[in-house]
Amino acid sequence: MTTTREETAPMPAVSYTAQWMAAARALETERDDALYRDPLARALAEPDGFRLIDRYQGGGLLPFISIRTRYLDDAIGAVLGEGKVEQVVLIAAGMDTRAFRLDWPAGVGVYEVDHGPLIAEKRRRLDALGAVPRADRREVPADLTGAWLPDLERAGFDRTKPTLWVAEALTFFLTEAQAGELLELLASASAPGSTLAFDILGRALLRSPFSKPFLDTLAADGTPWIFGSDEPEVFVPAHGWTITDLKEPGEPAPGRGAGRTSCSPVAGAGRTVSG
Repeated sequence: MTTTREETAPMPAVSYTAQWMAAARALETERDDALYRDPLARALAEPDGFRLIDRYQGGGLLPFISIRTRYLDDAIGAVLGEGKVEQVVLIAAGMDTRAFRLDWPAGVGVYEVDHGPLIAEKRRRLDALGAVPRADRREVPADLTGAWLPDLERAGFDRTKPTLWVAEALTFFLTEAQAGELLELLASASAPGSTLAFDILGRALLRSPFSKPFLDTLAADGTPWIFGSDEPEVFVPAHGWTITDLKEPGEPAPGRGAGRTSCSPVAGAGRTVSG
């Protein structure tokens, strides 16, 4: 969904986003009051992740990534705790390490979908670290701008079984029409009882003078944030999902008081209407 311009080692599309998100997770991990721990993140942020964190200062970026990560971690745990879902799909997984750092019930398959070269580079780094997944982890190289569900099904995905879809930091880079099409595509492949956990930017953030320098820098690097909605409670049901949980990151962060908050995008989780 994004492009890169690296001076060191060539990397595939989305790598700028993947690297600075990994760097943000590494910085959170190293806090005494960390919302979560991702010991693999620092190695996955190389070569440019920390430089990009400095470059993209502003917009409440680091607090938001930390809160969103914890929110989605908790959402995954809650859905899996119901015991009804056997497959989890991480869309545009990037350098996400949930398959390695979360506790997974036996029998749950975790599918990581992303651009093939990025998946290969991630595998190389994880192998060098001796990382061992805690779930049945399956890599799905796919072109997310094309028809990628067949790639997912060839990897073992079964659309007749309830699914937990996780789309972290994905809708930002889409047009409104593309974001709606994504939700509808996932709904079309979701058995009753399926859940979608994801985040949507607030439209007001995209228009805010406070955010403009940050957003202009993203655009200059070829990774513009495009879509946002101030009414996710309208947008999400219009595209095949019923909202079951909706949180503003400006609220107190999970597991602690009001000190760790962010005035950034909306995070939400939904369930298929048929569920």
